[in-house]
Amino acid sequence: MDIQLNATTVKTSFPGHSGDTLAARFDIPAGPIRATAIFAHCFTCTKDILAAKRISTELARVGIAVLRFDFTGLGSSKGEFAHTNFSSNMKDLVIAADYLRQNYAAPSLLIGHSLGGAAVLAAAGEVPQVKGVVTIGAPSDAEHVIHNFGTSLEDIERDGKAEVSLAGRPFTIEKQFIDDVRSSKLTDQIAALKRPLLVLHSPIDQTVGIENAGEIFMAAKHPKSFVSLDTADHLLTRGEDAAYAASIIAGWADRYLPAEAPRTDEPVESVRVTETREGKFQQTVLAGKHRMFADEPESYGGMDSGPSPYDFLATALGACTGMTLRIYAEHKGIELGRVSVDVSHDKIHAQDCMECDDARRESKTRIDRFTRNITIEGGAPEGLEAKLLEIADKCPVHKTLEASSVVATHIVD
Repeated sequence: MDIQLNATTVKTSFPGHSGDTLAARFDIPAGPIRATAIFAHCFTCTKDILAAKRISTELARVGIAVLRFDFTGLGSSKGEFAHTNFSSNMKDLVIAADYLRQNYAAPSLLIGHSLGGAAVLAAAGEVPQVKGVVTIGAPSDAEHVIHNFGTSLEDIERDGKAEVSLAGRPFTIEKQFIDDVRSSKLTDQIAALKRPLLVLHSPIDQTVGIENAGEIFMAAKHPKSFVSLDTADHLLTRGEDAAYAASIIAGWADRYLPAEAPRTDEPVESVRVTETREGKFQQTVLAGKHRMFADEPESYGGMDSGPSPYDFLATALGACTGMTLRIYAEHKGIELGRVSVDVSHDKIHAQDCMECDDARRESKTRIDRFTRNITIEGGAPEGLEAKLLEIADKCPVHKTLEASSVVATHIVD
């Protein structure tokens, strides 16, 4: 596969354990890639559920490229789901790791949701490059999934197969699936993991009880960590729960992965902003080695996962003002308390602009006005307030905003 490193999410595919094509997405950072990861989705779910998308996007924001794929017979992947089982999921997972290894780099992280969490625990030993394992709402034993079959379990064992309704969708479950999960015991594999483990679980999970997290945690050796997802449901269907889990994983993984390349003293030639295609407006922002999200508030149709474009503009003005005042104070040997700058933005009619000259007020147009309130801890030094206001106006960003700028735009290959 030719991985397109100028994209944010690449559709790709590879043959699974049975030879059937598995559909996948590769979520790529906007800049240099620190490491790669695999996300294994929950039982009968797909790679495109909210939790998978949010977590993959957040990890990409901090430099970790994530491969998420549909297991055989699910989502957009080919094959017969009825012929799959827990062992075949493990095989698909190991094949996905081989695929990453051959086409970019072996995965440093394995992340699994629900039964996908059990799969990454079982498969980690077969992927030697893995530096950390994460489970989300995972059962401590693959056999736990049988509880979802209810009264259909008797039909499966008697007739060899039966149709089971899971999350409102019909699936054919064969007896070989039941036999396979009953023979898959995870305790020994968890104890032999020999990798850092992060266990995420909700105490009100109605599908996989919180006691499973305790059993996984107790079976594992250190280093191991547990974080409660508090009010989340099993599938992390609320955006804020998925975002919280994503931020925890990103922060935890940072300890076990290569550090970002140090930023040089050379100026950043450009800032790259790229759509994530998750949500209507979300963008990844790369400035040097620094990565962040840009977005719009939910009231405007965004996910509120980062500052808005005008927030970034106000940030630039406020940061530049504080830096300029600090440079001046140090140069003059002035004891200046901590500086805070509050910046707000609005659009007003030029004729209402008290700060504008007469010519601009007579233009009868609407203009952008940034209101900048500077607070100095301990107050401004006596007799220097006017001078500090003068210096604040010499901030380069202030000058840029007040001057006429030219934006040169090109479409490039």
